Amino acid sequence: MKTSVIIPVKTFQKSKTRLHLSEAKTKELCRLLLEEVIKTVSEVKIIDKIIVVTDEEQVLDIIEKYDCKQIQDKNETSVNDAVKLAEGFLIENKFTHSVVLPLDIPFFYSEDLEKLLNFSKDKSVVIIPSRHFDGTNALVRTPINSMEPRYDEGSHSFQIESAKKSNIKISIGLIYRLMLDIDNRDDLEFVLKQNIKPEFCKKIKQIIVE
Repeated sequence: MKTSVIIPVKTFQKSKTRLHLSEAKTKELCRLLLEEVIKTVSEVKIIDKIIVVTDEEQVLDIIEKYDCKQIQDKNETSVNDAVKLAEGFLIENKFTHSVVLPLDIPFFYSEDLEKLLNFSKDKSVVIIPSRHFDGTNALVRTPINSMEPRYDEGSHSFQIESAKKSNIKISIGLIYRLMLDIDNRDDLEFVLKQNIKPEFCKKIKQIIVE
């Protein structure tokens, strides 16, 4: 088992527009979310490499701090294309498992990711939907090119539809903390009320109220 986590990161000027924050606050929030996700992933011993697919120069210090692999995404056409860029590196380096995570799901703990990976089997796909079931918060593929991801189309059901075209087992995982994301102001208010990772939530509040 050789496992990688892929984190696609848009340049900040294209990120989190539905939060209606200033450019400076958007940058600060995105950096905070990304570092929390990477830090949590880095605590999982069975993760061999974290790959950040991005053309955003302002996250390079975080990538270096946690010894991640950066793959440039100069076009930023879609999450699907960003994942495809990472696949080439993974195949060349003989990775067997990949987990795609967005930067806006920072409320999970390392044991949540361990549980998810332990549930994964050979020739399988595990999908974690968002709490609204209108997106995909985590996608585990074994092997890493076992299906074509279908992000940018809304519901996680599109991932299921794509996986059905391959001879693989499909599972839906309902791991609560992985289902929490920050896509708009309502999401932001909801996750802050849950107060998971209180110190981290405090940092978010400091950014959005200042």
